[in-house]
Parts: sequence; structure tokens; C-alpha cells
Amino acid sequence: MSVGKDKASAASAARETSRVTGTDDTASALLSDDAVREFLKNNGDFLQRNPDLLDHLHVSHASGSAVSLVEKQVSVLRERNVDIRHRLNDLTAHARDNDKLFEQTRALVIELLEANSVTELYRAFSESMRTGFELEFATMILFGDNTEEKNYRVETAELAQANIGALLSGQKAVCGALRREEFSYLFAKDGNTHKFHQGGSAAVVPLNDGAQLGLIAIGSSNANRFTSDMGTLFLSHIADVILRLLPRMTGAGS
Repeated sequence: MSVGKDKASAASAARETSRVTGTDDTASALLSDDAVREFLKNNGDFLQRNPDLLDHLHVSHASGSAVSLVEKQVSVLRERNVDIRHRLNDLTAHARDNDKLFEQTRALVIELLEANSVTELYRAFSESMRTGFELEFATMILFGDNTEEKNYRVETAELAQANIGALLSGQKAVCGALRREEFSYLFAKDGNTHKFHQGGSAAVVPLNDGAQLGLIAIGSSNANRFTSDMGTLFLSHIADVILRLLPRMTGAGS
């Protein structure tokens, strides 16, 4: 943009200010904050074309001292750079966590595929969650008649509904804090000697292929370990694998 156009814009801004304020003092209007502001808004590259002015512009610092506009811009850019580095570090940390979770899930899926019975399936899931994933509690509950003694956990759907009906009503993965009764029903019968004097938190995924076949759940005595906004993609993937393996394993031994 030419110098002539800069002057024309300034003059236009001055006339506008004069019209608003009702004064014909062009010099005063040119120096008004509104006129200068309007001019700079309409000529965004003015300081780029007049870099020598940057050293004459000062902005009050938080400490009270004045710094040049260049120093202020450098300070702002430095703060943005720090913020970007923090965000990048967070993304990198999340990526590492997801890589680790993927490898753990992959190893578990292989164990599940190698299982030859429901008992082995149950054991592979429970042990992997407690050791590989380092979780306090893990269970797999299948719905059916529990009159026979089995090496895996079977409960009637009616009993499950009576104890944890709220967790099963949506037929989808649920995460969050649980009452002591809900937590005890899920984890107390899986060989745990832990006495649940209070609740905890858990992630519960129904095994559902049109009918409720059961559920898998992982838990912690820390009520804040599993929260309602937590993703359940990997656990849901494991549930899908188990759901597809169960039909061919029914009656394959206990």
C-alpha cells in the first residue's frame, strides 16, 4: 500500500472523528485514540512497512516498567511457545500411554484366542487384567443357571439385575463410582479376600449379542480411578473378542 494511501486513510479517519466529535480540529482528530486505532485497523501492515516506529512504541509491563513493542511481542511469543511445548508434552504422554495400552490389549487378545474353554478364557482375562494391566480387580460374569460348580463365575440374570441393574440398563459400557453393594457384587466373589467397607470405581462392559450373556468389569478401590468421561474403546474391544469366542466354547470344559 502506498504512502499516499496511508495519508488518505488517516485523513478519512480524521474526518470521521471530526464528524462524530463535532469539531473541525483536524490535528486534534489525527492524534485521537480512535483515529489512530481506526487507521491501524485499516492498515495492518503499517508497522511492517515502518519498522523503525516499533522502537518508539512502548507497552506497560506488569512490573510497571515500560518495554518496547518488539520486546512485548517477543514475550508473548515466548509464552505461547511454552504453552505449545506443554501441549506437545501432553500429547506425547498420551501417545505413549495409548501405545502401551495397545500392546497390552494385543497380548491379551492373543491369550483369549488361544483359550480352549470358558475356564481358560476366564482365567486369561482375569489374570491379564490384574498383572499385565496392573488393575486391582477384574471379573467376567456369565449369565445362566449356577447350580453346577464351575471354575468360572456364573450368575443368574435376575440376581445381576437385582444387584447392578442400573449398570446394565443401557446395554453399553459404563464407567464411574459405584456403591459398596454394587462393587461387592462385582468383585467380592472372584477369590478376593478384600473386605469392601466402601465402594470404589469400575468400568463395566456388557457381553451382549442381542441377549445379555454376561459382562466383564475392572475396578479400583479408588473412587476416582474410573470416571464417567473415560474412554472404554480397548475394554469394549476385548468384550467383542470374548463375545465371539463364547459360543464355540460353551460346554468345552470347566
